[in-house]
Amino acid sequence: MIPGGAVVAERSARGVAEQAASSMFVVMTVHGQLCGIPVLSVRDIIVNHNMTRIPLAPPEIVGSMNLRGRIVTAIDLRRRLNLPPRDDGQAGMSVVVDRQGELYSLVVDSVRDVIEFDERRLEPNPPTLAAAWREFSTGIHCLQSELLVVLNTERILAIN
Repeated sequence: MIPGGAVVAERSARGVAEQAASSMFVVMTVHGQLCGIPVLSVRDIIVNHNMTRIPLAPPEIVGSMNLRGRIVTAIDLRRRLNLPPRDDGQAGMSVVVDRQGELYSLVVDSVRDVIEFDERRLEPNPPTLAAAWREFSTGIHCLQSELLVVLNTERILAIN
C-alpha cells in the first residue's frame, strides 16, 4: 500500500466532485429570459428580504441587507441590464454571491432550478443577443425549448 494513498484518493475524489459541480448552474429568470450562474459562486437564495436604501448609490444598487450579521449589497439585475422594472410590485428574489470575501445579492425575478450541463457545449453569444445581455454574458446554452444565458458575475459586480 502506498503511504498517504487514502489522502490522495480523497483529494482525487474531491477534485472530481468539484469538477462536476463547476458545470452546475443556478437557473434564474430576468424579464422572461433564462440566465444562470455557476452554483459554486452562490452562497444563499433568499425569497423575502428587507432592503435598506443606500443614498447616492448608482441606480442598479437597490440597497443593502443584513444576512446573518453580514452586510450584503443588493444589485437589481433588471437595472444592471437596462431592462424595464418589474410591474407586478414583487420585490424579486436574491441570489447571494461571494466576490473576494464580500457578499452581493443579485436581485432576479425568480429562481427556477439547478441544472448540470457540459461546459464544452457552451455556445458563443449570438449576434442577435441584446447588447446589454452580451456585455454580461460568457455564452449561451441551448436547453430543450429555451436558451440559457450564462452570466459572468465578475462583470455584473464591476460597478463603476
